Amino acid sequence: MAPAERQPPAVDPGVLELIRSEREKALSPREWKFRLRGYGYAVKTVEGTQVLTRLATGDEVGTLPPEFA
Repeated sequence: MAPAERQPPAVDPGVLELIRSEREKALSPREWKFRLRGYGYAVKTVEGTQVLTRLATGDEVGTLPPEFA
């Protein structure tokens, strides 16, 4: 039996819109990640996929679409 792959859920559409908006305002990926920290979110890479997490707890919110890579 193959090990089950742990996939975080998709990001809530409202949060995804906030993230997309902040990415459009930012001049670089580094600035975008800094801006997200102001909202209490962080982005980490897990097995080549970007995952949105809560800054305070580290809980995974969901996977980000490939457009943010």
